[in-house]
Amino acid sequence: MVTPARSSTMSSADARARTTELLREIRRIEMQTSRLVEQHLAGSYQSVFKGQGIAFSEVRAYEPGDDVRTIDWNVTARTGVPHVKLFTEERELTVMLLVDMSASLDLGSRDYDKRQLVARLAATFAFSAISNNDRVGLIGFTDRVEAFVPPRSGRKHVLAVVQQVLTHEPHSRGTRPSAALEYLARMAKGHAVAVLISDFVDAVDDRGTSWDPRFEHALKVATRRHDVIPIRVEDPIELELPPLGLVAIEDLELLELGSDAYVDLGRGAAQRYRKQVERERDAFERLMRKLSLATVNVRCGSDWQGPLVAYFARRNRRMRH
Repeated sequence: MVTPARSSTMSSADARARTTELLREIRRIEMQTSRLVEQHLAGSYQSVFKGQGIAFSEVRAYEPGDDVRTIDWNVTARTGVPHVKLFTEERELTVMLLVDMSASLDLGSRDYDKRQLVARLAATFAFSAISNNDRVGLIGFTDRVEAFVPPRSGRKHVLAVVQQVLTHEPHSRGTRPSAALEYLARMAKGHAVAVLISDFVDAVDDRGTSWDPRFEHALKVATRRHDVIPIRVEDPIELELPPLGLVAIEDLELLELGSDAYVDLGRGAAQRYRKQVERERDAFERLMRKLSLATVNVRCGSDWQGPLVAYFARRNRRMRH
């Protein structure tokens, strides 16, 4: 568990105030997401996320009408009497939250920044999971894995995961979702629901036309074993910059411009930026279609619950058919 205080020079009063505000924010997130789960998602979650199917339970003597494909030949040979294997539905799932914790998530031009929105999304899936007695784990990443919380169940565990997302200070620059997917491939032996939440900044090539081949490969590997749900989190100011002229900027992650950086955001620059964003978004959507992955796009300042409810509804319809 990380501590809420982010600076060793912070006064005791400031530390107490930050801790109080953090607890309030966690409580707000719990109330919002729990209500969403109870009212809209609990039933859908149970319908669309299944266990691995069936798990071996025991053997018993063969009876007329049993499927001959279930005969346990080892036990039959040992006892001289035909036996069949019995199976039970495997209900418990592991939900792994692969959460972007990079510095670019501190951007926010609306009610709250992307990091707070990511925490709400992660909490929604976590509370959905524990309402179904499933386990929840966390893989927090920048351009490498910086946080890992083993899968467990229970409300306190979920709240600890939310706090980790809200308070983690990134140690590395950049965003590389493939690092989290590769880590998942090494640590998760069985099937899991992998919720990949990121702004996907820095996962595109310099031309903005195609995605990092490591990212594509890691996604392909993950989808063979796991149920992967990519969720893209954006802020409106990332999508279209206003033509402001010469402006001072704060470098959160990518540009390495220093503390006194100025960028010309004239009309021409704003138009070029918008086209670059469109190319990046188009490349992302092409990759998701190529891998047959249904994505959820959520934007700061907009309804973030609606896209989740719509995703569950679409998936529920596909499962029924």
